[in-house]
Amino acid sequence: MDNNVPTGHAPDPPNKAIPDEPGSRRAAYYVGISWLDLAVSLGILVIVGAVVIWVAIRVIQPAPPSTLTISAGPEYSRFWFAAQKYKQILARNGVTLRVLTSSGTLENLERLADPAVHVDLGFVQSGLTSIASVVSPDTRHAGLMSLGSVSNWPLFVFYRGPELTRLSELKGKRLAIGREGSGTRQIVLLLLRANGVEPESNAQMLPLVGEDAVNALLAGEVDVAFLTADSARPELMEKMIRTPDIRLLNFTQAKAYVRSFPFLSQFEVPMGAFDLANNLPPNSTTTIETTVELIARDTLHPALSDLIVEAAGEVHGGASLLQTAGEFPAPVAHDFPLSPDAARYYKSGKSFLYRTMPFWLASLVDRLLVLVVPIVVVLIPALRFVPPLYAWRVKSRFYRRYGELIALERSVLDDPSEQNYVEFTEKLNAIEKGLNKLQMPIAYADHFYALREHISYVRSQIAALRRGDDSRA
Repeated sequence: MDNNVPTGHAPDPPNKAIPDEPGSRRAAYYVGISWLDLAVSLGILVIVGAVVIWVAIRVIQPAPPSTLTISAGPEYSRFWFAAQKYKQILARNGVTLRVLTSSGTLENLERLADPAVHVDLGFVQSGLTSIASVVSPDTRHAGLMSLGSVSNWPLFVFYRGPELTRLSELKGKRLAIGREGSGTRQIVLLLLRANGVEPESNAQMLPLVGEDAVNALLAGEVDVAFLTADSARPELMEKMIRTPDIRLLNFTQAKAYVRSFPFLSQFEVPMGAFDLANNLPPNSTTTIETTVELIARDTLHPALSDLIVEAAGEVHGGASLLQTAGEFPAPVAHDFPLSPDAARYYKSGKSFLYRTMPFWLASLVDRLLVLVVPIVVVLIPALRFVPPLYAWRVKSRFYRRYGELIALERSVLDDPSEQNYVEFTEKLNAIEKGLNKLQMPIAYADHFYALREHISYVRSQIAALRRGDDSRA
């Protein structure tokens, strides 16, 4: 039997191929590592990990900003004072709130809709987007969202003279409808036009508000005063209720207003609300109301959204003549969609992290989880694929040489000429030389010796073929 013919498998390496002196066994294992294959295998994992982390960072919001800006209202108005309370509450959590004064709802809305103006929040009276002449289409689609309604905004109409039951009866009268730029003025104009009362046509509209409007009504300078929650202070309301010839309009068509204008709802002034002892007003009076919403840009950080809605509960959640305790803030939105983050907060409250940790620490942990989760879920299981990938890279070197060996052997069998034989010998020697220089782990020694044995087998087979050809010649 020819000793060059393989038995079908490579012989096991001798037991004492690796010296047993101290340190030599470790050197034998590490000198044979294919660092290139290991680098490629780990490099693929690093690239996958970098992509996963990049996607996680892109998907998640960055760190919440430490400064916000709110457009409130005129100085010392109801919502200017509310904004000051927001400022104190946010400061407790390390967030600075800049409070800007404004002429009212319209300016707040314009600031929010203009990207060049760095305003994050604003108080906006609902219903304005239904007035095309006031709010442009660009404003309606400016990427704004509602954090919910923070207050109701009832409309009180005081008038002098005989009893009236409809706004259409105000034709020919002098009306104090609020200052320019206020949301109340625009809503009142909308309702008056719906009743055929037009400015400078069949009625005189005066930009008086609050105490100025009340004094003008008491002095007989106007016939009607439109007041809202901001301007209808309890002392002014009581003053007018006590004046014999001044009445509070009872909206007998309140249901029709609510059906015609979805942003409106009914509001009832209870009997005796302003003076229980003298029962003023002497009868329950129905009026209509809008709501005031806290509007934000849709880029508002989710963590800050929770913080702001929580602050709104502290500022607006108390009981008063106009609302019951806990009625506001509420997930009620009219002109702009309710923020998903606000909707989640109204449904389930703050997340576990923000309930149990200070705001700054919860924000930090929340962002760190964005990096930890992909590492745990994706990268750690991916480590299992590194050894098989490394093994495939090492074995592929042997497979490639086997392919070269098969092709080389078949080329000689097809053309056993002297020239082809010389080329065969040179290429076979090159394969064997390259194999001897191959760096590999000891675990793959069986592949190494098997390939060497097969190289010897092919060499002997071709040599035997040539000897046969020479003898026949």
